[in-house]
Amino acid sequence: MNIVILDAKTLGDDLDLSALDQFGKVVRYETTDPSETYERIRNATVVITNKVVISRLHMQRCPLLKLICIAATGMNNVDLDAAAQIGIEVKNVAGYSTQSVVQHTFAMALYLLEKMAYYDKSVKNQEWSRSGLFTDVSKPFFEIAGKNWGIIGLGEIGKGVAKVAEAFGANVSYYSTSGKNKDANYRQQSLEALLSSCDIVSIHAPLNAQTRNLIHADNLKLLKEESILINVGRGGIVNEADLAKELDTRILYAGLDVVEKEPIPADTPLLHIEAQERLLITPHIAWTSKEARVKLLEGIVKNIQSYFI
Repeated sequence: MNIVILDAKTLGDDLDLSALDQFGKVVRYETTDPSETYERIRNATVVITNKVVISRLHMQRCPLLKLICIAATGMNNVDLDAAAQIGIEVKNVAGYSTQSVVQHTFAMALYLLEKMAYYDKSVKNQEWSRSGLFTDVSKPFFEIAGKNWGIIGLGEIGKGVAKVAEAFGANVSYYSTSGKNKDANYRQQSLEALLSSCDIVSIHAPLNAQTRNLIHADNLKLLKEESILINVGRGGIVNEADLAKELDTRILYAGLDVVEKEPIPADTPLLHIEAQERLLITPHIAWTSKEARVKLLEGIVKNIQSYFI
């Protein structure tokens, strides 16, 4: 069979893809522009895509295509209704990145909580050297223990964050964006109550009609002074222009691993705020630990095996 990988670069150059060779000829493209998609998949039996969109028209024009493997959990880049009607199987990989995302959540929280940007700069520009003091307490930080940690989206990743937050000694509560998740181990709150009562709020929800623009100018004002907002869910959940304005209005901290448009546009308000030391942005890497990407590839291999063998 012919296997086509459309955006291999998103999986990392360090990932050994040779396990796919057992199934047939593998053609690997580092990236794929939308204008190139059809030509690259027209003779494919299996297409592997992370973020490249596969439309109804693509599928209609590719009679050899049997299986689309999404190198991710989210499936919004494939027209699932069309695939079902045409008879093309679509498989994703769930749960591979949970530990990676949980870890990144705390990396961001601790970086912001302990004012790491400020202290790193203070040492490297020799302000500490000139101070004559063995320490520097000019930017006080706080412990997670005893603080209120609010979770928006108590799915598998949200529950993983809750367990670690509890291990730090935090009081954990949550808001269910769907209204369906119930967990007796943690206190459920309304969104407004959670935002106004928590010292750290982390977002682990999908982007859908219920969560788009969930965090905006009106409820950002509910956040406590010096609180931390972390989004490792999806861009579009937090209104970026509203967040930028709020960060420059008062003392808040924000850590974003996802933004509405990726890669982030140069003219986004977030890159032009004055309070840059209170904003941490990483380029959608929470899912990308080496272990997570190995699990992802293993999941893709299993999906191909389960369909054809």
